[in-house]
Amino acid sequence: MSLPSDLCIGTLDTLIDRAGLKEFSGADGGPFMTLSSTMGPDPVGSVRVFTGDKVAKAVYVGIVVPQIGLDSHMVFAFMPDESPVPHFTLDSVGAGEYFAFHLDLIQRVDAGTHMVYNDWAHTPLTETYEQVNAMEGLSKAVLEPRQLTVMSSWMLASRATEEAFGQLDAPVAAYLDHWFSLVEGDVPADVVADVADTDLPTRDARNRGLLFSPEVDKVWAQISRLITEPVAEDIRKLLVNNELPG
Repeated sequence: MSLPSDLCIGTLDTLIDRAGLKEFSGADGGPFMTLSSTMGPDPVGSVRVFTGDKVAKAVYVGIVVPQIGLDSHMVFAFMPDESPVPHFTLDSVGAGEYFAFHLDLIQRVDAGTHMVYNDWAHTPLTETYEQVNAMEGLSKAVLEPRQLTVMSSWMLASRATEEAFGQLDAPVAAYLDHWFSLVEGDVPADVVADVADTDLPTRDARNRGLLFSPEVDKVWAQISRLITEPVAEDIRKLLVNNELPG
C-alpha cells in the first residue's frame, strides 16, 4: 500500500459500506478488468465496478507502474440519471517525487443560473475548500480553462508534498460526508423548483462525455500510450454513462 492507494481505497471502502454497493465482477470472479501495460506482460492495475440503489454506479481505476514512478488511483461515484445530486470523484496519485489529488462533487446543472442548487449541493463545502487551499505544501494543478468548465467551482486539484498529502484524509472525508448527506436526504422543494428547467439526464450525458473526452482532458493520451487506446476507450465507456457492461 501507499499514501495514494490508502487515500483512494479507503474512500472506496467507505462508499461500498455506506451506500451498500455490490461489485460487478469479471468473468473469473475478480475485478471487472485487469490492466496490463505496453511496457511488459505483468498486470499493472485493475478496474472495479459497483452498483447500488441510491448510487447508480461506482468505478475504481488503479494503475501502478514502478518503472515510471506511477501510482494512480481514481474513484467516481455516479448518481442516477434523474437525480440532481452531484457525482463524487477522487483522484489520488503518486508520480515520481510528487503527489497529486483531485477532489470534486460534479454539478448536475449550470452553476451560473442555479444559485439555490449551488447553496444546497456545494456551498457547505466552502470552509473545507478554503482550508485545503491554505495548506502548506500544496500547489494548484495547472488545468486548462476548458477542463475547468466541466468541473465545479469547489473542485480541489493540487500537487502536494508527502507531508501535505498525508493531511488529506479529513478534507476528503468532509467532501464525502457532505455528499452522503445529499445522497441520503430528500431533495428540498426549492432545489427541485430551481432545477426544473434542466433536462438532468441529457445535461449529465453531455457533461460526462466532455469530462472524459481525450480532447478535453489530455491525460487520456498518456493512459492510452500506457495501456493501449482500445483499453482506455473501454474505461471511458464505463465512465460516461450509468449502463452496466453487457
